[in-house]
Amino acid sequence: MTIDVMLNGETVSLDRDVFASLFENSVAADRAPVRTALQRNHISFRDLIEMATVAEIPYPLFFAPADVVLEQIRLKNEKLMAGFTKPSFSMNSRNIVRLADVELIVKDLLRKQMILRADTTLTRNTVVSCLGKPGTSVQEDANTLRRQLGFTNDDLKAARSKEAALELLISALEARQILVGRSVKNHMPQQMPRRARFSGMTIKDARVPYIFLASGDEGERLEPSGRKVFTLVLLTVMVARGTFAPVTYDGHTKDETAPREFDIAGEVLLPSSEIRTLDLESLAAVKDAANLYKVTPSALAMRARRLNLLPQDTFREHMDQLADEYARRVDPPRRNAKPVNALRKYNGTECSRRMLGLLDAGEIGRRDFCRVMFSNKLKPAQIDDFRAAVR
Repeated sequence: MTIDVMLNGETVSLDRDVFASLFENSVAADRAPVRTALQRNHISFRDLIEMATVAEIPYPLFFAPADVVLEQIRLKNEKLMAGFTKPSFSMNSRNIVRLADVELIVKDLLRKQMILRADTTLTRNTVVSCLGKPGTSVQEDANTLRRQLGFTNDDLKAARSKEAALELLISALEARQILVGRSVKNHMPQQMPRRARFSGMTIKDARVPYIFLASGDEGERLEPSGRKVFTLVLLTVMVARGTFAPVTYDGHTKDETAPREFDIAGEVLLPSSEIRTLDLESLAAVKDAANLYKVTPSALAMRARRLNLLPQDTFREHMDQLADEYARRVDPPRRNAKPVNALRKYNGTECSRRMLGLLDAGEIGRRDFCRVMFSNKLKPAQIDDFRAAVR
């Protein structure tokens, strides 16, 4: 079958399999012109060029033989997967992350890592794979990770809010050469579709691994700070285990099965020696404990269940009520951040500081800096505004 391309009243036919293969592996897969073309078997040349540009596909490739196209797709995916050790990592979730949903973000973060290798102050990262050989217990692994990152549970409990605890964790990670970027709507190389189920990802590098944390505003609901705290620690555990992948994490599931990474993250934030001393029979007690430990009530209830501190029926009642409350909550109005602040959050403070250092050292030019750090959303004249926001 073919797809007819229309230009000035003339028609040229494309191999339908070539058209479908190129777009299904791209960020334009869900765009209306692509879906319509596959349904009706025709597309205007103007729409083809526009969609090819969005997908970063050289349009002559649509006219190439199928074997050439398949080889180009293989090479593209090989480069894209260079930052990962596995295609996807799901925690209590049946969803997987489609790489096309985050393709441009992955490419962007890989590019930053490559440029940062010119920073002569970087050393081999001591957190990467520090838990590659599991300890004798989950508790031992959690203690090792906390020591590596230089924080204690008392530090987190003393934080004035869950958002403050999140910032404390990010600062600890960035002080150990782990770059932390966060999703910011309208300031990333691509917007993830609303249907995407994406919690974050870890991108490998021996010196500056990247953790990218989803905020929720790229999906249906803004993620509460307590869940971002748990997700960030889970992603950190993956870096420590030498696992690099896109991640989905369902914080509302009642599924009681989970891999070791989940238990290590739970032990880091919710030490079993402390949680076992709590009376968590009532939901109010669960919520109070969650506020103390800076996580969501659902995470606290799941942790208590895994430690056999809650009977299954009580656990399920708690989770059902929490899910109902979450579904009925109203998110606060979102204010649009200043572009310099949004781009600092997306790139991460540590990455931004080091890239500014390379700019000052002449390792990267001002125009290239704007392309790499701002996706050209800011101009060279605005670099000083960005520098002030990073300090």
